[in-house]
Amino acid sequence: MTPRLPATQRTATYHGGIAEAALRPTLEAAILAPSGHNTQPWLFRVTEDAVEIYADRRRALPVVDPTGRELTMSCGAALLNLVIALRHAGYSLSVEEVASKDHDLLARVRIGGPLPPTRDDERLFAAIPIRCTNRRPYEDRQVPASSVTELIEAAKALNAHLAVVTDTSKDAIAALVAEGDRTQASDPHFRGELAAWVHPNRTACKDGIPACSFGVPSLPSLVFPFILRTLDWGNGQSAKDRQLASGSPVLAVLWTDEDTPRAWLNAGQALERVLLTAAANGLSASFLNQPIEVPSLRLHLAEIAGVRGYPQLLLRIGYGSVPAPATPRRDVADVLLPRGG
Repeated sequence: MTPRLPATQRTATYHGGIAEAALRPTLEAAILAPSGHNTQPWLFRVTEDAVEIYADRRRALPVVDPTGRELTMSCGAALLNLVIALRHAGYSLSVEEVASKDHDLLARVRIGGPLPPTRDDERLFAAIPIRCTNRRPYEDRQVPASSVTELIEAAKALNAHLAVVTDTSKDAIAALVAEGDRTQASDPHFRGELAAWVHPNRTACKDGIPACSFGVPSLPSLVFPFILRTLDWGNGQSAKDRQLASGSPVLAVLWTDEDTPRAWLNAGQALERVLLTAAANGLSASFLNQPIEVPSLRLHLAEIAGVRGYPQLLLRIGYGSVPAPATPRRDVADVLLPRGG
């Protein structure tokens, strides 16, 4: 049975020829996409025959993501969820990608007549509400080769590549992750930006990362953002992340042939297809993007992983030993632009 998507707490008015009952779940599915620091940097506008997705640059991360690369990828992930949900709802559609450095409009999904969803559409749609970033250690068991192949094909379907790191290269990449941790944690601006998006476990915030996602219990979570902001925790975190990377059942680099806003948008769509495919196979995933976020390490990562283009994300994939807590989401009404605005 297909899991039900969570209902929002507000109502909103939709325009055009799209049935409201079908449109609401598609937007609720879109906003379940992952994003850096769970900033949810997307906005949507409904027109007569389409849904447009915009970058919400008020939610940018200028320290860790000065070019908006990760922001655009986050919107790409939301775009793929929207496409899958519209197909699940029985619509034919076409996607017009218009991402550029000069405009906030990233893509337009034009909606056509009825079209029954495919089995793949239904499988990926069912995975949307169960996909969750799991930062905890994974079980010490191999991922079947057939599942790894399926992940590689999922990225390829959206014009991206997934390079699975061999065991002989894992330690070298793990060392880059550790170096990235130390570099980022030594920067007070980075620590301040991260701390601004980390919240105590009991909070009314509908964005950001609850401290429990890092394994912090409720009482210590009250001071966790302060600790992140004021202390240089690089050595401790680097040791932890180095172990996670080297011990990951699957460590993989998602990369693209170009490094442009259009390529970033495609990478975000490919990422979400990989993550949904992983979730459908009972797998968990999380990110170790430090070697990409620190520019001086990005080329080294490409060389070690045998990547011929531009690394966009570093993923660890495996079987989660402990269920990950879900991160909050804003209401659909909070991300919906006025029709003529």
